[in-house]
Order: sequence, then structure tokens, then C-alpha cells
Amino acid sequence: MSGRDLFCQPRRIRRGAALTLVFASVLAAGAATGSFDAPGRKSVSPAARTAQAGHQDDVADAAAEAMADGKSPVEAAERAVSRSGDRWGAVYSQGEYEEFEEALDGQYTGVGLWARRERGGRIEVTRVQSGSPAATAGIRKGDRLRSVDGHRVDGRPVTEVVSLLRGDATDADAGTAVDLGLQRGTRAWSETLHRARLSTDSVSVRELPDGVTVIKVAAFTKGSGDLVRTAVADAPVDEGIVLDLRGNSGGLVTEAVTAASAFLDGGLVATYDVNGDQEALHADPGGDTTRPLVALVDGGTMSAAELLTGGLQDRGRAVVVGSRTFGKGSVQMPSRLPDGSVAELTVGHYRTPSGRTVDARGITPDLEVEEGALERAQTVLSGLGDAE
Repeated sequence: MSGRDLFCQPRRIRRGAALTLVFASVLAAGAATGSFDAPGRKSVSPAARTAQAGHQDDVADAAAEAMADGKSPVEAAERAVSRSGDRWGAVYSQGEYEEFEEALDGQYTGVGLWARRERGGRIEVTRVQSGSPAATAGIRKGDRLRSVDGHRVDGRPVTEVVSLLRGDATDADAGTAVDLGLQRGTRAWSETLHRARLSTDSVSVRELPDGVTVIKVAAFTKGSGDLVRTAVADAPVDEGIVLDLRGNSGGLVTEAVTAASAFLDGGLVATYDVNGDQEALHADPGGDTTRPLVALVDGGTMSAAELLTGGLQDRGRAVVVGSRTFGKGSVQMPSRLPDGSVAELTVGHYRTPSGRTVDARGITPDLEVEEGALERAQTVLSGLGDAE
């Protein structure tokens, strides 16, 4: 398992069902809930408001009663969500929801480290973000992280290490100090860094020696869809593309649809139902429909990433390679509670263009591969290129 100090989920939401599995990829964009980006954060159709109303009223009433009794409205709201059976429902304090929104906007507070746990429990730095406090301090890929603020990290889950780096326990802001114990070879030293507001790089691009462009989308944060479209436009015309969605925990549905527009000339990407009414999500016209494409997925591919995968698969636009995706096919929308906290409640489910449900089922790849998935994707692309 690997992780970074970018999208560490808000503390309270970690206790919900969503976060346990979102954290399998560590890159958690808030609740990774298939959210809709629009003015005011998310668009809510009239049908969505109707569906949401009963559930929302129960949660709001519980929070209001707790406030009147001098008890925690957030905890009362959480209990109401739990009683409702809403598997993906969650409650955020006002500060936590602001953190969630910042994550979806592609911003985070941290030091710019990626890390993973090696055999024996050692925590190794796998990447350092350019221009970050960690980069300025000279920390490098391959360095061993031994401690954070005096807490030894050997043997800890990467999620806990990420939380320490971000200072979650104290709601650490930009400018706060964090002391790291590091080791490089036989040299051990300490470094004091100051957390900073950094921009995420949710989309990365690299070219493989055999003429394949790999576009890795870690999460669908604001602007990531356009970055995918730019990456496709900039890729050499004779190269196939691997769209790597492994470990993508979801994010903004509209960004996933924009990403789909890079490969489709308009048409249906997915549908979603709200209170019996069905809405459709369509790609923009003008995408590249001829270039060979493989979508790479695994059990950490969730929500909006599954929506994109299913759309490309059903439209015959991509060969899907990897392992079955997670199976989160529900849509959440927010409601403000009396104390300023926010409840994210499930209002519907989406389907692929052919009508397949995703929730609790996931997307089955065309070619199931557990090991060496990228290499198999390259082989598939070479065959698609020959067919052209």
C-alpha cells in the first residue's frame, strides 16, 4: 500500500463505511462520492431535492434535538444516518466539509511526500512533489521515514503516517511545523518542515519506450477532466493510450464525464436515477474516437472512475484490463444541518449506457489480470494497433 499526504480524509468521515475502502488507495478525495461540480459545489435537480427531503429531514431533526439538549449535533446526525441504512451517507463538521471541498478543488495542506510501507514495516518515500517543503529540504525518493513529530512510524499503516504528516489530530494549518526523522543509507537525520498549501497533480502523463502514452488519473478533482483531454491531444498521433484508473477513489462526476469526452464523439456516458426519475450524462462531441485505448482498473477503482470505465466499455471505446472494480455506484448530495455541519446523503444510483448497475457489483474487465496489468495492457494495445 502506498500513500501521500494529499487527500487525507476528514477525521470524522473515516469512521464511516466509505472511508475504510477508499483508504485502500489512500488517495481519498473527501468521501469520493460521485459528486456533481457546479456553482454552490453541487447541482441538485428538483427530483434530487424530493428524494433527499425525507432522509435529510430525519438527520436535520436529530441534529436540532441534540443542539437543544446540549449534546453533539454531529454525533446525533451520524446516528440518524446509520439508522437510515445509507451505506455511503456521512456527516462532516463545518471545518471537515471545508477540507473536503478543498480536496475536490485540487488543494491540500501538507509537505509534499508520497510514501509506502515496505516489507518489514519500513516507511519509504516514493516521491517528492516539486516545489514542496519536502523538496526544498532535500528529501529524496528512497529516503526512509523513521518518525513524525516524535512518533515512530515503522510498522504503522500508511494511512496513519499520512495523518501524522498532515497534522490531522490538531487540525494543523499551513505554516505549522512538523519534525521528521529520516534515513538515507547509513545517515540518519532530523528535519523540521513547515506545512504549505499545495496543488495536487491528480493527472500525470508518461510515455513508455514502446510508443504508449500512460495517463494516470488519481482522482477526479476540479479540472482533471480537461487535463485528460489535453494529455490526449498532446500525445503523439501514432501512440495508443493507457488510461490508468487503478486506485482512483472517485471525485466529481462532471470531471469524469469531461474525461470521457476526450475519447468519445458525444453520446451517453451514464444514467442515474433519483426518486424514480432518470437523468443522463453525455460526453461533449469531438473526442478522439480512433486511437487505441485501454482502461486499467483494479479493486480501488471507485465511483466516478467506475462510471467512466463503464461508459467507455459499453460504448466499445476501450478494452478494460485489470481486476474487478470496487462497486460504488451511488450518488451523494449535501445538506446543511442547523449547527453548520453537513450531511452527505445518498440520493440515487447510476448505470452504464447499456443499463448495467455498478453498486455492489463493480465493473468486470474484458481481460482480468492480477499481476503485470500494465504489461498486459501494452500487449493489448499492440494488438489493437495492428487491427487498425
